[in-house]
Amino acid sequence: MIIENTIEEKLLSHFKPLHLDVINESNQHNVPPGSESHFKVIIVSNSFDGERLIKRHRAINAVLATELAEHIHALALHTYTEKEWHDYYEKNTRLSPQCLGASKG
Repeated sequence: MIIENTIEEKLLSHFKPLHLDVINESNQHNVPPGSESHFKVIIVSNSFDGERLIKRHRAINAVLATELAEHIHALALHTYTEKEWHDYYEKNTRLSPQCLGASKG
């Protein structure tokens, strides 16, 4: 978890995200067990306000330049502003069903 922790620390420090997930997806690829070569990052930051997707990705790639050059084979980036994140979840999250437990019967 050395690379995963490094990614997390650098992104937390540089982007001050409202939400951050760093997911090691290496186990889904043809690599030895315990590898840290394939990652997915989901990041929500106000620093992305007004920025195009390519600029957001370039900013992350710049912060993680050493890791990308030396350790990471693949990095999937999902970058959102706070508004985009809320809009995404409003469209993709369903409400939990109402309880019809014993006390209501």
